[in-house]
Amino acid sequence: MAKLYFHYSTMNAGKSTILLQASHNYHERGMQTYLLTARFDNRAGPGRIASRIGIGTEADCFDASSDMFEKIKDRLASGPCACVFVDEAQFLAPAQVWQLARAVDDLGVPIMCYGLRVDFRGELFPGSAALLALADEMREVRTICHCGRKATMVVRRDSAGRVVMSGDQVQIGGNETYESLCRRHWRIATGDA
Repeated sequence: MAKLYFHYSTMNAGKSTILLQASHNYHERGMQTYLLTARFDNRAGPGRIASRIGIGTEADCFDASSDMFEKIKDRLASGPCACVFVDEAQFLAPAQVWQLARAVDDLGVPIMCYGLRVDFRGELFPGSAALLALADEMREVRTICHCGRKATMVVRRDSAGRVVMSGDQVQIGGNETYESLCRRHWRIATGDA
């Protein structure tokens, strides 16, 4: 039975690595997958999912205007597809998450979404909130804070290394911009000690 999965974590937990490994496992068994990622996150190049450890592959892209149900329906019409993988799922609109749920229910294809749960202010991304509400199964991908505790939060730093608490919810960046922390150290870093 097909399900909608949400694998969530903070930055640098290895979500893309896990996605790429899971897709590879299907390919090893002779099955095809369909990979999607956010169009504007082109850190690894346009239409590419890549991991910090150096592995990557090509992917189709989605943006705010994409109908995820139609994209998946079109892909299934072109040939067999055992599983759909969505990277950077926090950037989905809530309506797009409903389209993914519809694809699971009506097209019978499993969909595995990977993304951030909260932003640098400790607030849910709209796509993540919808996935937390609609996913059949949720799995936390764990990473650690510098203190050794589980990291559940992330801070954004400016070019001088100072923690910022305002600005656009979405700013593409990696280790130079974001740091994953436990809630206690996030509170200390943001001045809520």
